[in-house]
Amino acid sequence: MLREQIESLLPQVKSPSRYIGGEFNSVVKDKSKVDVRFAFCFPDSYDVGMSHLGMKILYSLKNKRENFWCERVFAPWVDFEELMRKNNIPLYGLESLDPVKEFDFIGFTIQYELCYTNILNMLDLAGLPVKAKDRTDNMPIVVAGGPCVCNPEPIADFIDLFIIGEGEEVNLELMDLYSDMKKQGCTKKEFLEAAAEIEGIYVPSFYDVSYNEDGTVKEILPNNPHAPKKVKKRIIKDLDSVFYPEEFVVPYCEIVHDRAVVEVLRGCIRGCRFCQAGFIYRPFREKSTDTIYRQTKSLCESTGYEEVSLSSLSTSDLSGIDDTLEKLSEYTNDEHINLSLPSMRIDRFSEDIAKQLQKVRKSGLTFAPEAGTQRLRDVINKNITEDEIERACRIAFEGGYTSVKLYFMLGLPTETDDDIRGIAALADKIADLYYQNPKRQRGKHVQISISCATFVPKPFTPFEFEAQSTIDEIKHKQKVLLDSIRSRKRINVSWHNYRVSILEAVLAKGDRRLCDAILEAWKAGCKFDSWDELYKFDSWMEVFERLGVDVEFYAHRERSYDEVMPWQHLDYFVSRDFLVRENKKAHNAETTQNCREKCSACGLSKAMGGACFGKN
Repeated sequence: MLREQIESLLPQVKSPSRYIGGEFNSVVKDKSKVDVRFAFCFPDSYDVGMSHLGMKILYSLKNKRENFWCERVFAPWVDFEELMRKNNIPLYGLESLDPVKEFDFIGFTIQYELCYTNILNMLDLAGLPVKAKDRTDNMPIVVAGGPCVCNPEPIADFIDLFIIGEGEEVNLELMDLYSDMKKQGCTKKEFLEAAAEIEGIYVPSFYDVSYNEDGTVKEILPNNPHAPKKVKKRIIKDLDSVFYPEEFVVPYCEIVHDRAVVEVLRGCIRGCRFCQAGFIYRPFREKSTDTIYRQTKSLCESTGYEEVSLSSLSTSDLSGIDDTLEKLSEYTNDEHINLSLPSMRIDRFSEDIAKQLQKVRKSGLTFAPEAGTQRLRDVINKNITEDEIERACRIAFEGGYTSVKLYFMLGLPTETDDDIRGIAALADKIADLYYQNPKRQRGKHVQISISCATFVPKPFTPFEFEAQSTIDEIKHKQKVLLDSIRSRKRINVSWHNYRVSILEAVLAKGDRRLCDAILEAWKAGCKFDSWDELYKFDSWMEVFERLGVDVEFYAHRERSYDEVMPWQHLDYFVSRDFLVRENKKAHNAETTQNCREKCSACGLSKAMGGACFGKN
């Protein structure tokens, strides 16, 4: 009956294939033979969610178990949501089309803070109370994981438990526990107490937060004997042996990253001080060339994709990158498969890598200098020089490339107008390099694209103590950059919506007192906040003003080194002393060597009880 209702509405919406399931390689099971059902929810559109590697891994991992069934759920776009509400169609799983309210778990992966209102909207579409305390024992357990749960406090009221760290092992442990306790007829509280004893599980209702008179956090203490004082993140030690899918679900429609993806390493050796992922995903671990080759071949053959991407925070830091590319290209060239490396370090870019990348299809290259002057690159610990940037671009142009995209940030700590002018000067130098190339084809012109994001200070980074630039300051910085560019014909400038970045900063560094604000913003119609066409900045600001939420306090205020952070009860194994030390070095424009060159004593090896594994 529900299927017929859904199918009758599909002609009225954009991209109807988002909502009906049945894609190649999707998993359908007999639910009468399944013990635990898990609705894996991505709180954004199908096009974005189907590109996410973590969902692909955990979907396949859970479905490998005969007694588990994991289904995919995405946030319906506004046109289909309107029809769902009008026709009383609840949020459902794509594989069975059953309402997710009937599942045992509803699990969200949280990749960015701007999806928080979508989480509430999806719970409401499912017919469930959005607050955890209002959900009864016969309702699904709502869980969440992903990078944003390194500070889950702004959504603590809505989630039953968070998975801290990497999920392959802990997800199965959690579902096994639930399966056993479900058979015993245990209550929701009994399950949460047992789950809290699993390393990597954080149950927010088992903790109380108190505040100082100035509004800062005073302390965070457990109120249940089953809850640890500090929740430690989970880590996968061996990437060669950890589960990885042999096949992906292949969508009917085009998605954001419509290709096969092979994860080649986790973590990062670099220590860029702005980069949250570089710290929360430590330690650095690699896959072997043989494993990467086997997984690449398997995915391409099982999906039919003609492009494969080697995924990581910094793929060129793979110790065997040259051997890996050589072996992969033997297969991809024969099969006419495009091989891409989206995370390319400028200082690791070489003629050999350039040749491997352009054997099948020559496309533009993307580099991330992040800052326009050497002083500011030293502040953020980027550890690349202008000579290295120019060398990489020269290699690209000599190899036939005619376009380069450069990523920068505005509003970095200690940034001056001269640093911003340095962005324009660097882009002009790179454009000049193209015309100095004796091998360039006559009549072809260079295109340099500058993309600027507004810096957002994030938890568990050396810049968590920093203030974000205000809107007026960002407007000034953008004007300085535009006024500094010599030729708009060969240099194109774009930037992310700084009003989105302001909200991102508030939510990234927020505490539990923001829960009510998120709830009220959702009630005011806020959703898909990362989409410019749907973002309601004024509605958010009206809610903040009405509830007494001070944007300055959360986004534009410097933190002292001894302030208790809202996330201080979560242990990502990077010590507070290290973050303070790195912040001080940043203000002195001092760099720190990468992990291969010298251990920076970040705290991870001590927490792990020995040297970091995966290092060379």
